[in-house]
Amino acid sequence: MTASGENVASLLLAWYDAHARDLPWRARPRDPAPDPYRVWLSEVMLQQTTVAAVKPYFAAFTSRWPTVEALAVAPEEEVMAAWAGLGYYSRARNLVKCARAVAERGGFPETEAELRKLPGLGDYTAAAIAAIAFGRRAVVVDANVERVVARLFAIAEPLPGGRRAVRAAADAITPEESAGDFAQAMMDLGATICTARDPRCLLCPLSARCEARRSGEPARFPVKTPKKAKPQRAGTVWWIVREGRVWLVRRPGRGMLGGMRALPDDGWSAGSDGSGEPPLAGEWREVGAVRHGFTHFDLDLRVMALGGAGEPPGEGEWWPVGELESAGLPTLFAKAARRAMAD
Repeated sequence: MTASGENVASLLLAWYDAHARDLPWRARPRDPAPDPYRVWLSEVMLQQTTVAAVKPYFAAFTSRWPTVEALAVAPEEEVMAAWAGLGYYSRARNLVKCARAVAERGGFPETEAELRKLPGLGDYTAAAIAAIAFGRRAVVVDANVERVVARLFAIAEPLPGGRRAVRAAADAITPEESAGDFAQAMMDLGATICTARDPRCLLCPLSARCEARRSGEPARFPVKTPKKAKPQRAGTVWWIVREGRVWLVRRPGRGMLGGMRALPDDGWSAGSDGSGEPPLAGEWREVGAVRHGFTHFDLDLRVMALGGAGEPPGEGEWWPVGELESAGLPTLFAKAARRAMAD
């Protein structure tokens, strides 16, 4: 690491000692490393999700499954239901697979290379666990770190192509010691000071070293390639009730929202609109619509209701409408259910 890198690390670690965020999965600066299970669980939950949204889920998971061994023996459908609302449901499926792999091997491995072999762990998560839970030197680059580094070095190459340069620069300033605290300090700096809009440069411990600030346009970095417009899809969801119960189905294990309980729908997908064909005959009425954004497309979903229904085709279950919150519906279907119940 260069002398300038040593200087950045020392400045940032001193700032972190005084300003570290108090998070339920985190050890205080300079304290012994936290439980690898809690680090892993939090990092998986935090992917594409805010800290505020994750906190109650983290508390519920660690209360219900306090160890990786406890999670490893949990039925997958229970974990999926507990995950409902966090989105990106493939993370929950991989969570169970990873927990079982870790329990089988007797604990989490300590190196990035071995961590990457676990189900669902990419480069970032493996590096974060290695650094934060085991104190290994690892280059940890999430969206916050990417922004801090791109500004610190004024990296003008647009993302995603510029990520190689960002990683190389992050490697140059990552210290040999206190790598976990350094990684979390970078995350905190990006989350609280070096924010995407209106960075608070006067409060930043690295402002004197920051090339983007020196340029007079810190918010211009990181430079991003313009996003393509997402496709718009349309579909229909069916609210089928009988004697105070609503018909729920289980989505296929593979694919979007795989393995989750849901309201039946008309087969919409990321690549096509739904058919609009109801699953059984009857006097259907439209009770509203909901809109939901996925990573690669947006969806407009009509909500159609049928009361006093017969038995729908296929496998499913009648769930008490008054207890629907306990069904663990994904956010999209929870929105549709609220729309139907409000009618």
